[in-house]
Amino acid sequence: MDAAEFQALSGASDAVMADLSRYGKMLADGNAVMNLVGPATLPDFWRRHVLDSWQLLPLAPEALTWADLGTGAGLPGVVIAAFLKRRPGAHVHLVDSLGKRCRFLESVVSDLDLPATVVNGRAEDVRLSVDVATARAVAPMDRLLGYAEPLLKTGAQGLFLKGESVEDELVSARKSWKIDAVTYPSQSDDRGRVVRVTAARCIAPGGGRRVR
Repeated sequence: MDAAEFQALSGASDAVMADLSRYGKMLADGNAVMNLVGPATLPDFWRRHVLDSWQLLPLAPEALTWADLGTGAGLPGVVIAAFLKRRPGAHVHLVDSLGKRCRFLESVVSDLDLPATVVNGRAEDVRLSVDVATARAVAPMDRLLGYAEPLLKTGAQGLFLKGESVEDELVSARKSWKIDAVTYPSQSDDRGRVVRVTAARCIAPGGGRRVR
């Protein structure tokens, strides 16, 4: 997938495409000096990273406030923020525990003038009121629910990007959690799924609350 194909699929404006293209350049430059994404994924930037992130937006079209837990290079949060940039009241919290990644994200947010805040902290310690909590490649579902639980308790839904092992992860998570969840096929990878979690309650002592 190239930029034109992504724009045709998503309906992104030229302004959004310019921001995403700039982000792609910053990501490639940053990846040369720190581990942000797998180097082999950069040539497939528009499918592997942008489409993969954007697909969450149609699942929560009215959502304005998002928390991207363990955001790493800013995925999916930066892509979501680029699309929400001109929507009044929109804001994305980019949460990561590693200082050097946060410094990279702060430069992206500043350069692209995104409606986003970088939060340097552990996902499980975040206390925010948002519409959606999201994560990509952060942790198995049982631990991820522990990180997201404080946000889910305040009314957020979870939209989590998962790979082909998602069903096994859900089976394992249900040993410790009572979960209201549905899955959707990924638009970027036939093997992937998006998991929507509308409620999660821990049913085992300490279940899902192990920290990284």
